[in-house]
Amino acid sequence: MKKLILSFALVAGFSVAQAQINWQIDKAHSTIGFNVTHLVISEVEGKFNEFDAKVVSTSEDFAGSEVSFTAKVASIDTDNEQRDTHLKSEDFFAAESNPELTFNGNIKKEGEKYKLVGKLTMRGTTKDVTFDVKYNGTIKDPWGNIKSDFKITGTVNRKEYGLKWGALTEAGGAVVADEVEIVCNVELQKQS
Repeated sequence: MKKLILSFALVAGFSVAQAQINWQIDKAHSTIGFNVTHLVISEVEGKFNEFDAKVVSTSEDFAGSEVSFTAKVASIDTDNEQRDTHLKSEDFFAAESNPELTFNGNIKKEGEKYKLVGKLTMRGTTKDVTFDVKYNGTIKDPWGNIKSDFKITGTVNRKEYGLKWGALTEAGGAVVADEVEIVCNVELQKQS
């Protein structure tokens, strides 16, 4: 009987330790952004205004957490309507036939360093990606909500995803660089 009770206690304890914690992105306090070099000498910043993300963790430090993310391509915003229309066109994202970009993967932790590893899909093309993650901590806000914050950075080559439009300056430099810097500030809220 003691063995049965001990076995039950161990299983119950393991189940509690492995309990899933669901997190939802706080859209009002998150930015899904990017930077790209323009005319060799400057940068253009942009973001997606419509997005959603979910994280499922089994540990307080988020190691091994599952991450899913979706952004509406038509919500791209570079603070210039003409440029945004061009980015939604067949030259770049082809928003009409490819309305979403997605990411699915995991947070990996090695020592004190975090990485976001998974598959990014844009314009119907899926590639393996790895982004750096800075975990800024977890707190309880004044309204009793548990919040966690992350900064995610990295680069992708837009041409690998079929965003191939290009032109050269008079001096031979690219009007729009191939490498795009990803910069995301993500605040998550723990779900009850």
